[in-house]
Amino acid sequence: MALAGDLEIFVLVAEEGSFSAAGRRLKAAPSSIARVIDRIEARLGVRLLLRTTRSLILTPEGVTYLSSARRIIADLRETEQSIADQSSPKGRLRICLSLQYGKMFVVPLLREFIQQYPGILLEIIATDAVVDIAAGQADVAVRLGPLPDGLLTARRLGATHKVIVASPGYLARRGTPAVPEDLYHHDCIGFNFKRAAPTWPFRKDGRDYSLPIKGCVETNNGDTEGQLALEGIGIARVCAETVEDAVQAGRLVPILEAFNPGDGEEVHAVFVGGAHTPARVRCFVDYLVGRLCASPAQP
Repeated sequence: MALAGDLEIFVLVAEEGSFSAAGRRLKAAPSSIARVIDRIEARLGVRLLLRTTRSLILTPEGVTYLSSARRIIADLRETEQSIADQSSPKGRLRICLSLQYGKMFVVPLLREFIQQYPGILLEIIATDAVVDIAAGQADVAVRLGPLPDGLLTARRLGATHKVIVASPGYLARRGTPAVPEDLYHHDCIGFNFKRAAPTWPFRKDGRDYSLPIKGCVETNNGDTEGQLALEGIGIARVCAETVEDAVQAGRLVPILEAFNPGDGEEVHAVFVGGAHTPARVRCFVDYLVGRLCASPAQP
């Protein structure tokens, strides 16, 4: 610590141009400042400052030492700030959550996180659209499905499972499909993302295959998809976890379960990783992993 203090005093003397000016900044006598410089020069065995009656001039060795001293002080301050941030992260944290999954699984966890980290301001972006993390549109995104962007760091939070459901009213009106091909005669609620194919997967007689679906409505998020099914508008293929309560209450009925291929979607927290990842991002992702991976609803 004495060496760090010497470096800071030397930098201040060089920037102020005199012992007296540096002494006023540090509330110290000029003679005590001069003794620090003498000690540094004695330790190095070279002259760093040329004293005149009116100013101080850096020697070539002094210029080199000043540059290194500034870098060392900056590195030390950055290290201290980084360590301090680990215990008390601060700043705005923009998180992107899918509408239904975020509402059911992430939002209920945020109260505890906010209590633990009062210095972090959460900005929640609720959308099923894929935001560009690398371009700075968000700091963390909770994503379902494949991860095409290899530039980002992803940590697994769990997985969801798919189920095909319809309301009792719809089934009473249109009939209950017995085999997947019966869906040709039904209104199936579509997902209109470009990355979503207009097909549903099935398994029959040990063979996996996809069946094109059609209907009278499409949507861009799972929350609306489930609501449309509840309203009796059509048949939906949704995350089983998000309609579990409606199924148990009899408001939705699973169908074609004998042909369910058992597929699902991996859930990940996605962010820009690396050594310079902000502490607020790291602690939020660690928090989600600790809570969601331990949840029975997240196998």
